[in-house]
Amino acid sequence: MKFMKLGSKPDTFRSDGNNVRYVASELATDIVVTVGDFKFYLHKFPLLSKSACLQKLVASGNEQNCDEVQISDIPGGSVVFEICAKFCYGMTVNLNAYNIFSTRCAAEYLGMYETIEKGNLIYKIDIFLNSSIVHSWKDSIIVLQTTKSLSPLSDELKVAGLCVDAIATNACIDVSKVDWSYTYNRKKLPEENGNDPNFNGAKSRPVPKDWWVEDLCELEIDLYKRVIMSIKTKGIQSHEVIGEALKAYSYRRLPGFSKGVIHSRDVGKYRSTVDTIVWLLPAEKGSVSCSFLFKLLKAAIIVDSGDMAREQLVRQIGQQLEEASLNDLLIRAAEREDVMYDVDMVQKIVNKFLMQDRNAEYESEENKVQEIQRPGILTDASKLIVAKLIDAYLAETAKDPNLPLSKFVDLAETVSCISRPTHNGLYRAIDMYLKEHPWMSKSERKRICKLMDCKKLSADACMHAVQNEMLPLRVVIQVLFFKQLRGAAATSSGTSTPDLPKSLKNANGGSHGSSRSAPTNPEEDWDSVSATEELKALKTELAALRLRNRGDIRNNVDNAAAISKMKGLMKSKRIFTKIWSSKAAIGENSGSDSSESLGSANPEEAKSTPSRNRRHSVS
Repeated sequence: MKFMKLGSKPDTFRSDGNNVRYVASELATDIVVTVGDFKFYLHKFPLLSKSACLQKLVASGNEQNCDEVQISDIPGGSVVFEICAKFCYGMTVNLNAYNIFSTRCAAEYLGMYETIEKGNLIYKIDIFLNSSIVHSWKDSIIVLQTTKSLSPLSDELKVAGLCVDAIATNACIDVSKVDWSYTYNRKKLPEENGNDPNFNGAKSRPVPKDWWVEDLCELEIDLYKRVIMSIKTKGIQSHEVIGEALKAYSYRRLPGFSKGVIHSRDVGKYRSTVDTIVWLLPAEKGSVSCSFLFKLLKAAIIVDSGDMAREQLVRQIGQQLEEASLNDLLIRAAEREDVMYDVDMVQKIVNKFLMQDRNAEYESEENKVQEIQRPGILTDASKLIVAKLIDAYLAETAKDPNLPLSKFVDLAETVSCISRPTHNGLYRAIDMYLKEHPWMSKSERKRICKLMDCKKLSADACMHAVQNEMLPLRVVIQVLFFKQLRGAAATSSGTSTPDLPKSLKNANGGSHGSSRSAPTNPEEDWDSVSATEELKALKTELAALRLRNRGDIRNNVDNAAAISKMKGLMKSKRIFTKIWSSKAAIGENSGSDSSESLGSANPEEAKSTPSRNRRHSVS
């Protein structure tokens, strides 16, 4: 740290231990200056020769025949007044980064200008500030910190602005010119530990681009904001380095931030810090990690930041959602909410992510506004990552017994436009929700199962589904169909799995979302098969099978044997021969018949269907 030594006379200020300070001298003191609780017994001549303020106070005291003056509001109090008084006496005074600003303010208060005496205190301090302090990295930061307590004067005297510009300039200097000490906590590299055979004992690691970020964490948030704004204005530092600086400050200044919380009884006092960090975030994608943005969003919710800060975070998170983890998405709901997680917030983030793929331009042409779609900027890989992420998020939030079905369905439908090679993750989420909400009605179970495409379940998922007692029977029939047809189609033609017959689509209440593709060959469309009787027969035989195996299941017979029997039944020549061989066009009436749901094919039979508890979950 740099310091300035003023005066050459020895320090002869003494104290009697009762807040009284005096100058040891043969001359009797002729003035008493009271500063707060302290009394200074001094001499008029050295003080009045350098202070315009004391000249006025003494002149006013003479009119009242009083040798005592009161100074109650001098910046820095009695400690700094003593420094100024010693300067007046020509005694040795040491000024450094910690006391120079308060001394400068006190000198301004006392009117120690050049017009009073050449080489006065203000002049000497300004010279020291401009020639030494601002050229020292750490001293300029310390001085800027000290301006916080005297903020009005710091701007008036332009000391704060001087330090801010000096710090920003040093932060933007070429790293090859950084030859001063700085704080940089990091794991040592092999060459710094001496493990490198080429290590010669000298410091060989180059100065990192973000060498300055940790030292700035010492600044209060309003001063920090000024410095970062000045650095950004210079346009030299990259947005990634600015982002790293904001990240370091957040971890230092927000207790518990690394865990996505704020540890404090008064979280409101951190609102300004969170809002300012959000405001300072670079707009460029990738400036900070998605995980850091999520932590900021969680902090913003805890400290009750405004809508503007939250919306900015939602927008920036949406731009790089594919980088997020499941833990990032687990945003706790407000205490007043019944649900465990803030699903609505995640819904907004996903919408922002997908919005990148829906960009549109409007052009005015012949007084008409025409919408022109532009190719989306999202890759298939990033969309698939997000879809899988949301599947995992749905499975986690499904454990909340208070999560409304509408929130679950709305979020799942938001990513239904993203084609996924498998719906195993979605099935797992649906299965979890059904287990945690066993009181769901038949229509609600039907609604949630519509989200899933049975064609896209793996063999293991199919095996689990046909034994899942929580699934509607209609869904199980779909799974059985596709499990058989997958192998049969591959054997007979080598083509991809055919679509489900419309009769079974309707039986489950419609399509499973936009990710399902339409049949490519109209002649092989299963909608052309008149399947009313076949479906009735299928349901009858399934019910019969379940009745025949009731005793076996109760006696813990291997479920695989029951499934094998179902497979054999599904391959029944009476049913599947007609399905595979039928190519003839069917009239409108028969098509209508075939679209009847399984539930309406035989109402009496549906009532007699055995209880679902004969299929046991393997999960």
